[in-house]
Amino acid sequence: MKVHLKALGCRLNEAELENWSQTLLRQGMALSPDAEDADLIIINTCAVTSDASRKSRNLINRFHRQNPDARLVVTGCHASLTPEKTAATLGVDLVVANGQKQQLPELLRNALDLPPAPGAGHRRIALRERGRHRAFIKIQDGCRYRCSFCIVTVARGDERSVAEADIIEQINRFAAQGIQEAVLTGVHVGGYGSDTGSSLTRLVQRILAETDIPRLRFASVEPWDLPNDFFALFRDPRLMPHIHLPLQSGSDSVLRRMSRRCKTDDFRRLVDRAREQVDGINITTDIIAGFPGETDQEWRETTRFVESIGFGHLHIFPYSPREGTKAARMPNPVDKATRQARCKELAELGHAMKRRAMRGLIGSTQAILWEQPETTEDGHIVHHGYTPNFLRVRTQATGSTDLESRIAEARMEAVDDRVPVLLAEPVAP
Repeated sequence: MKVHLKALGCRLNEAELENWSQTLLRQGMALSPDAEDADLIIINTCAVTSDASRKSRNLINRFHRQNPDARLVVTGCHASLTPEKTAATLGVDLVVANGQKQQLPELLRNALDLPPAPGAGHRRIALRERGRHRAFIKIQDGCRYRCSFCIVTVARGDERSVAEADIIEQINRFAAQGIQEAVLTGVHVGGYGSDTGSSLTRLVQRILAETDIPRLRFASVEPWDLPNDFFALFRDPRLMPHIHLPLQSGSDSVLRRMSRRCKTDDFRRLVDRAREQVDGINITTDIIAGFPGETDQEWRETTRFVESIGFGHLHIFPYSPREGTKAARMPNPVDKATRQARCKELAELGHAMKRRAMRGLIGSTQAILWEQPETTEDGHIVHHGYTPNFLRVRTQATGSTDLESRIAEARMEAVDDRVPVLLAEPVAP
């Protein structure tokens, strides 16, 4: 049986797909890169915005049109928030709520009457078959806080930490398959261990001590709940010098309406501490443009603060009202044209900051985790990869050199400002 797996939205959804793919391969299924060729399709949906829910609905409908004979299983936040409506969608055979995700492979066989697993399993690398080169590791789910714009805490529920031993076992399994990098992900990563008596610091210390994975990275960490000694962890060179700290706004009055627990002064102190303790660390963030009631003055505060911090990358979202959140009922909504204009302005600033960060690496030699090669329109073969601090790099393949899924050094020669991306020349070993 061939199964196609698709995730929308966050890296946590991608981490869950990776777990399922490993289990399904062991049970004797094959992974299909194309939905049209699959016997079973599993969609891990997103609902972080109304647009994300719309995309989830459209994808369900599209996959059914493309392959009406396939069994269609839908899970994730959109499915969990609207289970009856999702179950009634044409072509959907099974809806699995977020709380049942851990049992999804078993539920498939029971609910869909699938043939029994052959037992021998497969030794293939699930990630490679899905075009992935780093493993997303789910370390926790849920969040105890309620930001006024966020529906994910409703869809995902209370905080639940994955056992340290299970996380370490996952990472060791991926490392044994030749995966070079693991990315720790969750809804509230900084809250890891709040329900088990552990902590994020303790987890990372154990991972570094009990695994051989060459690279470890964080996906996204809320800028609170981090102990003062957190950045001391980065003294281990296997922990990559990059951290994504979601800011959401650079205006304290907007942050109050968002019910965020980190104000701008707190955020700046956190960034200063990170840069003091971790050489070359790349700080990236999220910003919401056009939050309800956001004035021109508040927007100016955000752009000035963002520029003063100097982020290496910005994820920019125009505010989208999400039914079921406090923000959706707030007065003085910002019109669509203004939201779009603010996104465009911030995107230009973000590109400028990223180009500055990249130019700072010109002339240096960096250890790059290279991804699979691509063929350009003019017939050249190029590899893309990432520096330790998560800046994108491109090099043109030469001869029979095979860089895919390898960590290999390269010298940073220039920056292609159009993308932007660092242009590099591999260094002979």
